[in-house]
Amino acid sequence: MKSEAYLFAGVAVFFLVTDVAYIWFAREPVGIAALGVSFLMASVIAFFSMVNHRRKGSRPEDRSDAEIQERGGRIDFFPPHSRHPVVTAAGATLVANGIVYGDWLILMGLGVLGLGIFGLVFQYGGRESE
Repeated sequence: MKSEAYLFAGVAVFFLVTDVAYIWFAREPVGIAALGVSFLMASVIAFFSMVNHRRKGSRPEDRSDAEIQERGGRIDFFPPHSRHPVVTAAGATLVANGIVYGDWLILMGLGVLGLGIFGLVFQYGGRESE
């Protein structure tokens, strides 16, 4: 995670320098806000990556002498089939359409989106098969 932390720290510095230059030359609030938010998002990822590196130590990917077998084995459990991603996508679509057509559609979309996310999170309840 160390290399990712340095990469995103560099991206954050780039956005900060660009934002300062944009403030100096353009003085346009929307671009200033967009570059400022970009700086903050890159900073959050850099901070997260550095904290994970300090907490968990180096990974095999961080070493130049690492072997492929060091990262082998089981990674995680991924559900073979699920209807919850489709429900989540439908909810997000309803929310996006609700921005155009009205608040009532946003409320319906948030309900469907909540059901989809709830289903994704608690689909197997810690078990690896159903």
